[in-house]
Amino acid sequence: MDQRVSLITLGARDMEKLAAFYEALGWQRVDSPDGVIAFNLIGQTLGLYPLQALADEIGLPIDQLGRGAITLAHNVPEKTDVAPLLARAEAAGAKILKPTQDVFWGGHHGYFADPEGHIWEIAYNPFSPLGPNGEFQWNGAA
Repeated sequence: MDQRVSLITLGARDMEKLAAFYEALGWQRVDSPDGVIAFNLIGQTLGLYPLQALADEIGLPIDQLGRGAITLAHNVPEKTDVAPLLARAEAAGAKILKPTQDVFWGGHHGYFADPEGHIWEIAYNPFSPLGPNGEFQWNGAA
């Protein structure tokens, strides 16, 4: 198995409402088959899929899909980029979980939950500068 993530799928109770949230952040949908809403990212795709259909596909009831301790992170090139993105997420309907602040190891970040509770971190990491297209790699893009 290659060391990469290709597709991140979020189960959605209300796909159009959740898609509208991401569009309010400035993201653009790409063409996709019926029943899927997709946003191409840098090197991956974020997919929105009906929660019940996801449970059916896996073969589990919704209440057994799990609420794992997972966050999605969006890293930015400058410390000053964090607060405006957190504010934009809040204006689009996100709940701020942790306001923008410095981190003990030298970074700067904040957390929000999208309208269906998926947790995102907006982060600046001075030890992992982004590549020319915004690509992230631990300890810096090559």
